[in-house]
Amino acid sequence: MMLCRALRPKNLPLLFHKPKVNPCELWGAPFGSLFSTHIVGDKPILVRDFIHSALYDPKHGYFSQRSKSVGVLPRAIKFNQLEGRKGYMQYLDKIYKESEVSWFTPVEIFKPWYAHGIAEAIMRTANLSVPLKIYEIGGGSGTCAKGIMDYIMLNAPPRVYNNMTYISVEVSPSLAEIQRETVGEVRSHLSKFRVECRDATDRSGWGDAEQQPCWVIMLEVLDNLPHDLIYSENQVSPWMEVWVEKQQDRETLSELYKPLQDSLIKRCVEIINLDKKHDSQSSAILKAKSVWSKVFPKPQRCWLPTGCLKLLEVLHDVLPKMSLIASDFSYLPDVRILGERAPLVSTKKDGSSSDYSSYLDARGDADIFFPTEFWLLERIDHYCSGWLKLQKDLSSKEGKKRRTITLDTSSFMDEFGLPSKTRTKDGYNPLLDDFKNTKFYLSVPTHNTV
Repeated sequence: MMLCRALRPKNLPLLFHKPKVNPCELWGAPFGSLFSTHIVGDKPILVRDFIHSALYDPKHGYFSQRSKSVGVLPRAIKFNQLEGRKGYMQYLDKIYKESEVSWFTPVEIFKPWYAHGIAEAIMRTANLSVPLKIYEIGGGSGTCAKGIMDYIMLNAPPRVYNNMTYISVEVSPSLAEIQRETVGEVRSHLSKFRVECRDATDRSGWGDAEQQPCWVIMLEVLDNLPHDLIYSENQVSPWMEVWVEKQQDRETLSELYKPLQDSLIKRCVEIINLDKKHDSQSSAILKAKSVWSKVFPKPQRCWLPTGCLKLLEVLHDVLPKMSLIASDFSYLPDVRILGERAPLVSTKKDGSSSDYSSYLDARGDADIFFPTEFWLLERIDHYCSGWLKLQKDLSSKEGKKRRTITLDTSSFMDEFGLPSKTRTKDGYNPLLDDFKNTKFYLSVPTHNTV
């Protein structure tokens, strides 16, 4: 159990569920019957398409049913006036009840300090001899954008602030308007800020590739990107891609298994290198495993971050010299769904939350969100930069095109933030002490680019 599923004090340490932005327009239409017959038509669909529809379908998807947008606090929390952990939990409970919103993002709860830490990381790394350009994917309420621009205005040389550009790529028109209002609280920001209402994974929306350095920020974006699922009936059988189809009763959904053929799935399998063990083992070992798998078959399921791969492929194509800052869940507790990197599927009814044991039960009434394996995120990043592909060419001696580092949220904020600003009277610091299941990923280009 985690905060946004139940606002009880014992749940507050796992605050990061669910601190995210709504990546879709939040229509206020009443929620009718669940749309199991709408997600899947007469033909089977890949799991990633099922998840995308369950979350983002304009009429029936989960995010389309949310009547409340991302919360905006009227003022920053004064942590130094709170006694300690108990006081902090009580205060959060109070503001949630007063606001009646679904969630506050961490950048909102810890404003402006969370955004200031990100801005400091950018300032230390950016080449300030060229105009600073920042993209944020899914900007929520605009609090991150405003906090970063505030920090640069106050701490960078005037020319850096005066020449900077901040672009929010936001698919939700309602959130786009909120972002403009938030950033516009400082009038001088408006000439440097704009929102582009579009899907960041759609290559056509980006136009021509940019060859200038820039920054890309993604806070709690990866966890709601669609994933695919592959299945193997035992330890040595080949992987098969999973599709979702209707049963004959037209209401029940079931899985269908096909040989790997989807190009995005096959690229993701290649990156993870799932078959490396089979390739490297001797025929005797493989034969023994084959016998064992027949006697004691163990079905295997593996979730693939194909949505992340698609997004990073687009970003590397259009922004080859980008630097990236991403933050997300590194693990999720109490996952009931089977498979490596399996998601939580959570719904809330009558004020209480519950988790489904199958992703097929999510038919517009449930959030579906995944943990991020940061070693895999790094491999996808290197793959999309072109470096991992070059390693297959044994004659290539080209070095990595990206320098990367993964940090716990506490380590990131300890290094780049101002931890004293989020510390309570007794020394308890929720930003450093409670965000144990989240990490930051930083990736910057090297000189090995062409």
